[in-house]
Amino acid sequence: MSKPGVATVDRRVGAVVIGGEHPGLGVARSLGRRGIPVIVIDDYRSISQFSKSVQHFVRVDDLRDERRAVDAVMEVGRRYDLRDWVLFPTRDETVAAFSRYRDELTGFYRVTTPAWDTIKWAWNKGKTYELAIRLGIPSPQTFIPKCEEELEAYYPKLPIAVKPAVKEQFFYGTGAKAWRANTIEELHRFYGEARKWVQPENILLQEIIPGNGQQQVSYCAFFRDGEARNVLLARRQRQHPREFGRAATYVESIELPVIEELSERFLKAIDYYGLVEIEFKQDPRDGQYKLLDVNARTWGFHALGGVAGVDFPHLLFADQTGLPVDTSRGIPGVGWLRLVTDVPAALSEIIRGGLGVRAYVDSLRKTRVESVFASADPMPWIAEMVLLPYLAFRKYLL
Repeated sequence: MSKPGVATVDRRVGAVVIGGEHPGLGVARSLGRRGIPVIVIDDYRSISQFSKSVQHFVRVDDLRDERRAVDAVMEVGRRYDLRDWVLFPTRDETVAAFSRYRDELTGFYRVTTPAWDTIKWAWNKGKTYELAIRLGIPSPQTFIPKCEEELEAYYPKLPIAVKPAVKEQFFYGTGAKAWRANTIEELHRFYGEARKWVQPENILLQEIIPGNGQQQVSYCAFFRDGEARNVLLARRQRQHPREFGRAATYVESIELPVIEELSERFLKAIDYYGLVEIEFKQDPRDGQYKLLDVNARTWGFHALGGVAGVDFPHLLFADQTGLPVDTSRGIPGVGWLRLVTDVPAALSEIIRGGLGVRAYVDSLRKTRVESVFASADPMPWIAEMVLLPYLAFRKYLL
């Protein structure tokens, strides 16, 4: 479908955003406020279609299957004559699809996703941790049992996290990022449940680093030619769920040089290009920041960059279209909020005693951007409130 009253697409080079949730909306707003035409493609009704920054919203049948996603993106490109437009994936499954089929896509689009030889190190967490060990980057102890009979060897390590090496099918099937196994019974139960969604070689057992989102930090960058052109560092102050957060609910920009060196060591080793978020968690037992995840795409709170001095989507678009890209760093002390999930997360922390009312109010004062609400573009927020039950059901239960 397209927006009513819009019959043709702007002939200037624009952006095709894959995924219309709040990360995609952030991309659209970043580019739209500069007059860059934006088309959003999604496989279900999403809030970006109501934004004034989006010229067209196109709904397709399936973006989870890699081949069908590529076919859909190519068909939309031909239908609207989007040759040389810039592709912005916002979900891991489309990152994988664009990477594997990169040669096919680059004949038509400007593809911001690196080749598979690079992406595989971010896509599969088993390979992420394997490379981290080789590079001397701290990471949680991680094990891959070959079968259920081998679980006995890990009983002494309980509690332990059961998680997938490749999260997409697992996440869509279970709604969880990982499970905490406290007992032998839970370890076998969660392992058996995980096998319904992923192969045994993609089931990881990982030590649990104590703490919640306040110990979790992110390195965010536009990376090119072996160096970070633009950098923002952030702390995930609140998240949901509390321990294995599917997503941040309040994030604040910080300064933390130690994770810059670790992140750039990893990115140089895989010859990375583009936007990236690398997540770390500080282990209170030894003080080390340990690598958790590498997101080779725009991430949930990337709009924080726009108000902290590093507008990531526009930087990538500029680089793809031959415009100059100046170096920049994010200003510390700036907040990003996802109100719809932060209210319950904050209330839970206040009840637990992990968050004071004054600290919560202070975080609201620091907030300069909300994930969806914008006074100059209010319709996506109104749509999210109306569509919330549908969006939650579609994302986590189908």
